[in-house]
Amino acid sequence: MSKMVTIYGGSGFVGRYIARRMANEGWRVRVAVRRPNEAMYVKTYGVVGQVEPILCNIRDDASVALAMKGADAVVNCVGVLNELSKNTFDAVQSDGAGRVARLAAAEGIERMVHVSAIGADAESNSEYAQTKAAGEAAVLEHMPGAMILRPSVIFGTEDQFFNRFAGMTRLSPFLPLVGAETKFQPVFVDDVAKAAVKGVLGEAEGGVYELGGPEVASFRELMKVMLDVIHRRRVILGMPMFAARIMAGVLDIVKFVSFQLFPNNILTRDQVRNLGRDNVVAEGARGFEDLGIEPATMESVLPDYLWKFRPSGQYDAIKDSAKNLRA
Repeated sequence: MSKMVTIYGGSGFVGRYIARRMANEGWRVRVAVRRPNEAMYVKTYGVVGQVEPILCNIRDDASVALAMKGADAVVNCVGVLNELSKNTFDAVQSDGAGRVARLAAAEGIERMVHVSAIGADAESNSEYAQTKAAGEAAVLEHMPGAMILRPSVIFGTEDQFFNRFAGMTRLSPFLPLVGAETKFQPVFVDDVAKAAVKGVLGEAEGGVYELGGPEVASFRELMKVMLDVIHRRRVILGMPMFAARIMAGVLDIVKFVSFQLFPNNILTRDQVRNLGRDNVVAEGARGFEDLGIEPATMESVLPDYLWKFRPSGQYDAIKDSAKNLRA
């Protein structure tokens, strides 16, 4: 019988790419998610019955344990950028990650891959970064041989980075940026999936790997790249950090007084803290080179999915294809 991997958060942005690649490796894939009825598309990643979504709440021991029953490896991709209801940073990124590792060790599962983030730091003033670090520590406590992946900002067809700001260009002549000079090292989502697969297959050593693409650029420079790809001109406005903190504080208060009916998916105080620090691979850190993976450039990927934000949409994309053929 083929081996099986359980991927927590396997229908999310990163998880779905890992699920597809594991199915291509011939493994059975169990996708553990809160709403399996909304994740039925993962079944198409393999042959009939190879990839199955299953109900799981990462905050519950019994639910997490049942999802990994009989698995040979586990992958944890669950994380939150904004706290909502019971899905707090602590509950999901710290306790949740530790729960998966603790129960995997009890189940006798030998391999675990945990997706964290660059900037994970127990001494950070950001709760997001603190809980990412706490989650890593909890994973290594129970699964010392686990692979921990720390990607920079991730881009790809379903991303909430380039897609979000490209969408804003349809509504406004301005692009306001918090932390305009903060540096990022964008990484293609499928390259992160390749790294995770190597961990599951035992083709890479455990430990921490920081994943960044070939290009390091400021937030402002990344937006210029995006604008060039979608053939639009917009004024990029760098928002002063003190103004960003005031704005985020007001939005967080509105979230609180509305009993979270307003979820504040715009800007939080914790996000402002994170946007004040560079998000690049640390010098000397293990990364793609150690895994034998050559990361994709933004130039080779962004036009494939951002074309829909161009003034003429698909027709601009066709023109570009014709130019490339003539060249």
